[in-house]
Amino acid sequence: MDLDDYRVRGAGGAKLSGYEPDDNGGLERSEAEAELPGLLARMQDLQERLYAERKRSLLLILQGRDASGKDGTIKHVAGGFNPLGTHVMAFKAPNELERAHDFLWRIHHHVPPAGHVAIFNRSHYEDILVPTVEKLLPKQVVEPRYDHIRRFEELLHDSGTCVLKFFLHISKDEQRERLQERLDTPEKHWKFDPHDLRARAAWDEFTAVYQQIFLRTSSDDAPWYVIPADRKWFRNYLVARIVVRALERMDLEYPKSPPGLAGTTIV
Repeated sequence: MDLDDYRVRGAGGAKLSGYEPDDNGGLERSEAEAELPGLLARMQDLQERLYAERKRSLLLILQGRDASGKDGTIKHVAGGFNPLGTHVMAFKAPNELERAHDFLWRIHHHVPPAGHVAIFNRSHYEDILVPTVEKLLPKQVVEPRYDHIRRFEELLHDSGTCVLKFFLHISKDEQRERLQERLDTPEKHWKFDPHDLRARAAWDEFTAVYQQIFLRTSSDDAPWYVIPADRKWFRNYLVARIVVRALERMDLEYPKSPPGLAGTTIV
């Protein structure tokens, strides 16, 4: 399985119709689930090197439709990171204070410092998606945000932050089943939001905006990956594989020992 098959490249790669939500990468569930613990252990080892080195950082951005599995990915994949040095932030609709600033103000505050990992459950991309689909802001306000975001992510990269962006690609049928389960299961009623149904009704509109986002903001420095999300086990496996590969490519090293430390005996 080639991980780059899921990476957005060029105009063709930005089309969601080119990705199957129920793709399994040619794997059996048992194979992926057997390999996942080793991947999570490798993630934690690499994170420790990142934390010790204190020169670079990692930012994971999770976007996706309602019920696509953002929370589940954080639980089953990002949960492999040591909480010490990891920050998870869920971005909701901006509050009054946040609306009084530029749209990236609230985002920049949560960018990981050197040595740390941050996971965004939704992100600055909501400030393009929602205003566009729901027509909350005029086009001349939203349109420049593509360039603002691209430059912002370039700044993060140039400052030592590895940015990985994941779109969890769920099919409309699978989303219906998951939303219905929330309604049918009392213990999951807290997860149901009537707004999810309004967003579902605007499925095609959200698709069109996401494709523009992929086309205009996926780069070598901050790539987008379209992750098949109908099969939760494959979603988790694929995200973990991509994260491990990115950390390995950072060639992380423990700091060199201070002079004279070798051979020291504690008494």
